[in-house]
Amino acid sequence: MAINPSIITRDLDKIAAPTDNLYESIFVVSQRAKQIASTMKEELNNKLSEFASTVDNLEEVFENKEQIEISKFYERMPKPTNLAMEEFLEKKIYFRYPVEETPDK
Repeated sequence: MAINPSIITRDLDKIAAPTDNLYESIFVVSQRAKQIASTMKEELNNKLSEFASTVDNLEEVFENKEQIEISKFYERMPKPTNLAMEEFLEKKIYFRYPVEETPDK
């Protein structure tokens, strides 16, 4: 999936079409963006945990080129909101409305 990293103008009618409500569509995209961001953060933390220092000394700063490259890779990745919006527009996101239970009288 090729994601354009630059800012682009979106057609609000296309965004609102799957839910028939722009705000509901934005909510679905935002929830998916949170999931993507959480996954990306967990992956980054797992990769960087290998380089964790056990010494808590502020005078010694260690530069690890692999750690820097991993961080730069994640900085260059598309933002979670862009990924979520592309998934939504390509109909790759499954969403449903919660079932409301009516109390029996």
